[in-house]
Amino acid sequence: MKPETIIIEKTYPAPIHKVWDAITNINKLKEWYFPLSDFKPEVGFEYTIGDGKGNMKHKLRITEVQPGKKLVHTFENITQPGFSHVTFELFDEGEQTRFLLTHTGLETFPLDTPGYTRENFEGGWGHLFVKSLPAYLEQHS
Repeated sequence: MKPETIIIEKTYPAPIHKVWDAITNINKLKEWYFPLSDFKPEVGFEYTIGDGKGNMKHKLRITEVQPGKKLVHTFENITQPGFSHVTFELFDEGEQTRFLLTHTGLETFPLDTPGYTRENFEGGWGHLFVKSLPAYLEQHS
C-alpha cells in the first residue's frame, strides 16, 4: 500500500493566538467547523464529526497538543475501514499565522469508494481551512 498524504497550507491575516483559539475553543468551532457537542484540546479527548449519512461519521481522538502551536488527532470512520492522523500546525508570522494541515494514512481508507476519494478528503479539508476558517477569522477580526 502506497502511503497517501494530504497537505494544506494557508496563511491567515490574524495573529497566532486568534487562530489557535478558533481551532480549539468549542464555541468558536461551532461557528465554522462542525456542530460539536463538546471539545477539549487535551490528549485523550474523543469526539465525533459528521452526520452519519452515507457512512460519514468520524471518530477523532486527540493524541498531541502543543498549546498555540500544534494539535494532532486520529481520524477514523465509525462504519468503514480506515485509521489516519491529522496534524494542525501554526507558525507565528507576526500579525499573520501560517497554518499547515497534514493528513496521513489515507491509504487505509477505501479510496475507490464514493466519499473516500482523495479528492473528497482534499475538498473537505479545503472547504474548512481555505474557506470557512478564513471567513470566520475575517468576520471576527
